[in-house]
Amino acid sequence: MSEFESAGSDRKLEKATFAGGCFWCMVSPFEERPGIVSVVSGYTGGRTENPTYKEVCSGTTGHVEAVQITFDPEIFPYEELVEVFWQQIDPTDAEGQFCDRGESYRTAIFTYSDEQREIAERSKQKLNESGRFSHPIVTPIVPAMPFYPAEDYHQDFHKKNPAHYKQYRKGSGRDRFLEEVWSNKKDPDELKQRLTPIQYEVTQNNATEPAFRNEFFDHHEEGLYVDIVSGEPLFTSLDKFDSGCGWPSFTKPVQADRVKEKGDYSHFMVRTEVRSKEADSHLGHVFNDGPADKGGLRYCINSAALRFVPKDKLEEEGYGQYRKLFE
Repeated sequence: MSEFESAGSDRKLEKATFAGGCFWCMVSPFEERPGIVSVVSGYTGGRTENPTYKEVCSGTTGHVEAVQITFDPEIFPYEELVEVFWQQIDPTDAEGQFCDRGESYRTAIFTYSDEQREIAERSKQKLNESGRFSHPIVTPIVPAMPFYPAEDYHQDFHKKNPAHYKQYRKGSGRDRFLEEVWSNKKDPDELKQRLTPIQYEVTQNNATEPAFRNEFFDHHEEGLYVDIVSGEPLFTSLDKFDSGCGWPSFTKPVQADRVKEKGDYSHFMVRTEVRSKEADSHLGHVFNDGPADKGGLRYCINSAALRFVPKDKLEEEGYGQYRKLFE
């Protein structure tokens, strides 16, 4: 399969292939990012043509479960794809991933060019030297081999079977491992100096700011809303709507994996709390009373947990890849 596909007269799309254990868990981290055209689950690295899931799982074909990503490098560079990949796996495990053991669940980066190989090697070396892991990084970086799409029922499994998917991720140990390894340690004193009192109380102590008396509940400018603590992108004005609740409301995050959900049983209520993935900031809650034509969800978010980046300053502030969303 060719490394490139036409993407108009002035630029080309590239392919990237990553094996990260169960391919069900490797689609959503990539699919909603700007510049990602498609993410396909499949098999690669083996000895036989057109293998089936049963054959691959038997360990007799040499294939691994993988995802093949078609992307626009001008919007989402390969360097960033590799960084996303590392943050989905345990790169020190050569025998599988989490509860899934065996040859078909090994990790690997399959490269389509010398440039991709060099980028991946540099990234691997940097991760090895970071001290984040106590054991060496064993994920191999190898030339791309024929990629065979998996059966239809495996494609977009997280959307077709969301309850089973969430249960599997949690039960496999993947989510727990990723949160422990990739969560950012925060210095309370530094945050108290950098944040306002209400920003600190909301993000660190799960407080709620007053309705209708907060910065963004009636804000209509086009742009990106990022975590006030870490700067990670969370929501866009494109998905913001007036719910009448007095807090900023969104139909979805800019990327599904940017936020995480947690049961909240405080104040004698049963709710679903929303927290940012990287900084673990308390953001607000998600409810099922949003616009039906937009998925039916309402992310009710505290303004104090957000910083707004206008669309004409996205490049200046390092969020240039999101500019495409507003064109």
